[in-house]
Amino acid sequence: MDILSTIIQLLLHIDQNLIGLVQTYGAWIYLILFVVIFCETGLVIAPYLPGDSLLFVAGALAANLLLDPWILIPTLIVAAFLGDTANYWIGHTIGMKILDWNWCIIRKEHIDRTQHFFERYGGKTIVIARFLPFVRTFAPFLAGVGKMRYSWFLSYNVVGGAIWVLAFVLGGYFFGNLPIVRDNFSIMIYAIIALSLFAVASLIYGASTSFSRSCKRQE
Repeated sequence: MDILSTIIQLLLHIDQNLIGLVQTYGAWIYLILFVVIFCETGLVIAPYLPGDSLLFVAGALAANLLLDPWILIPTLIVAAFLGDTANYWIGHTIGMKILDWNWCIIRKEHIDRTQHFFERYGGKTIVIARFLPFVRTFAPFLAGVGKMRYSWFLSYNVVGGAIWVLAFVLGGYFFGNLPIVRDNFSIMIYAIIALSLFAVASLIYGASTSFSRSCKRQE
């Protein structure tokens, strides 16, 4: 419960927390950001870590010369790439063993469906998933479980990771210091989180609707 409370506080006050971390740890902040982004994208047990909002705030701090964008952006792109890569290989190597656990929420009968999904929409899924919290954590894992070709996954992993980091970091860099944004920074963070969750809900609703229609056709 304490961990969940800490994460919620980090999400709600990420602007203040990140500024404090920069002031406290100096250049080590790049390693801290690397670890957070790597874990958020690379560990299926860490989908609650901040992603979009963290990148946006980091970009805003770079615009204020508190972070070096020439170090920040490559560091975060590498973290995003390695995170998805690790997640893919976790799913590829031990995903089936995880499915054997009685408490696992992913069932074996979903494997064939997942493999078919990634074979048909794999590239688009890996890229779009970058902009969806929770989804971006589970997508590479399921790609590995579904045995998606790594050469295929790799290209979309690179493109998706770079686009995701550049979009939010540069968004924070160029827009984070606008008076209306700077004066309502906490509201902007809330808005980013809310939009991300809305996108997830829309995706889930669309997927469930498509699946229901597919089942009706089969009947």
